[in-house]
Amino acid sequence: MSTYTEEVGEKLNALLEKTYDAEKGFKKAAENTEHMQLKSFFQSKAQQRYDFGHELKSEIKSFGQEIDKGDSFTGKAHRAWMDVKALFSLDDEESMLEEAIRGEKAALEEYEEVLKDTSLPSTTSTVLRSQKQAIENGLANIRMLEDLK
Repeated sequence: MSTYTEEVGEKLNALLEKTYDAEKGFKKAAENTEHMQLKSFFQSKAQQRYDFGHELKSEIKSFGQEIDKGDSFTGKAHRAWMDVKALFSLDDEESMLEEAIRGEKAALEEYEEVLKDTSLPSTTSTVLRSQKQAIENGLANIRMLEDLK
């Protein structure tokens, strides 16, 4: 089994920050739509990211690493952009779905990048692969929701 390095801890902390940023973004999207299926979808994605965050925190702690607190700059910029879009397209579910797709694709890239690290402990790799698969499944669901517009 590989050892848990400080570098792995930093990568997981960065992923944790982005996970919580996504949770906040999905909550915001749920608040900004009246479309019941979209609201439900965004709420479930927010809960999923909350759960992901706790899994990541447990993984980080189990290897004796510190958990960073705070929001990522990219996440703040993403939420600010979602706020601007919501302001100008109050009921525009299409824009929210497009933004959700963009965010999920970015999340997949982040997971793929971290999973390239060959020093990841097997437990960490398993957690990340499971979360990545759930995000991929969510992307497929978003694409189905696009047909509801």
